[in-house]
Amino acid sequence: MSAGGVRTVRAGRRRVEVHRPDKVILPAGDGAGPYTKGDLVEYHRAVAPFMVPHLRGRPLMLERHPDGLGGPTFMQKNTPEGYPEWITRAEVAKEGGTVVHTVCDDSATLLYLVDQAALTLHRWLSRTTSVRRPDRLVFDLDPSGDDFAQVRTAARLLGDLLGELRLPSGLMTTGSRGLHVVVPLTPRQEFDEVREFAREVAEKLVGGHPGLLTTAARKKDRGDRLYLDIQRNAYAQTAVAPYTVRARPGAPVATPVSWDQLDDPALHARRWTVADAVDQARTRPWEGIMSRPRSLGPARRRLRALGG
Repeated sequence: MSAGGVRTVRAGRRRVEVHRPDKVILPAGDGAGPYTKGDLVEYHRAVAPFMVPHLRGRPLMLERHPDGLGGPTFMQKNTPEGYPEWITRAEVAKEGGTVVHTVCDDSATLLYLVDQAALTLHRWLSRTTSVRRPDRLVFDLDPSGDDFAQVRTAARLLGDLLGELRLPSGLMTTGSRGLHVVVPLTPRQEFDEVREFAREVAEKLVGGHPGLLTTAARKKDRGDRLYLDIQRNAYAQTAVAPYTVRARPGAPVATPVSWDQLDDPALHARRWTVADAVDQARTRPWEGIMSRPRSLGPARRRLRALGG
């Protein structure tokens, strides 16, 4: 129902008010859109069964666009006082104090955040139960331009190496230019140990393909090589969440894909939008992957046996 520019939607056992549902948040792009807040609410209602499990129990950083893509952007870590009491919070340590992050444990919270114009959700790689021990490792494949062929090649190389190390991994389009490769971990190692392992893997790949890949953090040092970014694997760092919408025309979505889909010539970083990402979600491309976490000890020994 709607009245006075307010629409009420059901999410599980709760009802969530959506204010100004006809307001355009994202302009059209690549033949898709424009998209209103109401459109984004409907997308998140449909994708919630697939998206919320990737958010549950994790501190979030919210990328908010209250006036749409053309307005100011707010990167929100601390939960405002006005948020409903039923939304989960997590107080975690930061330098010189603490910060109270929002945690999205259910579909009602997800829709409330959409109403707050939290367009893109960035999640921690650890859970509130063990914030200093991540259960996800992320490699961000960042091309020098918008050349997805370069990303595809790098993903194959990384996937092959992770396979040799007997680490399961999932691919995800970022909705921007590249891909993320996500490895599920048992939360036994602290962030510094996980990031060091990721660095060893990246350096192993760069050593074998120095003309294609780089770990150089400065853009001026990369040339036209793809950047293997492992910096997200640190305490309080975040990565875009699966099925989250990116702040770009046409509403591209960060979307999990299967390794078989890497061979699809139609695949690119912005392949799915709010118009069709739910269809991809229903194929369950990460089926059985994120439920197979691994400890890094055996993988590290295998990497060093390979000369890593």
